[in-house]
Amino acid sequence: MDPVIFLWLIAIALVAAGVAGLVLPVLPGAALLLAGLVMAAWIEEFQYVGVGTLAALAVLGCLIFAVDFVAGSFGARRFGASPRAALGAALGALLGLFFGLPGLLLGPMAGAVLGEISARRTWSEAGRAGVGATLGLVLGAAAKLGLALTMIGIFLFVRFLG
Repeated sequence: MDPVIFLWLIAIALVAAGVAGLVLPVLPGAALLLAGLVMAAWIEEFQYVGVGTLAALAVLGCLIFAVDFVAGSFGARRFGASPRAALGAALGALLGLFFGLPGLLLGPMAGAVLGEISARRTWSEAGRAGVGATLGLVLGAAAKLGLALTMIGIFLFVRFLG
């Protein structure tokens, strides 16, 4: 196999793993996505995509990290959740990975509810926190995917039309 083709396959795999990592908390999505785009630019010796574009992509990657930290806890706190509920939502999302899509959707809710109950809140408060945490994580995932698609779009625009 031609070494350049092999390098392109690795770059594409990194980008794909990065996009997957934006919804699967096990993978560092933003870092993998950025690494794949930098590798793609490097393969072509930065002839089409230069340092300025890569710096802009790195800023967008940092925004993805920021959304990651803010989304779940913002949703939970917006609905009046305690810090335990926010932690429970994050742990529920992690454990939910092992149960597929239903686990990804229900895990944060269950974790937030259990976190609220452990903080001696009422079932009604716990339910609101669960809904808030789930909405925050879903909206956060949508925002992260939007930023990722923006990164890929900028890269492709600069590479082919810039």
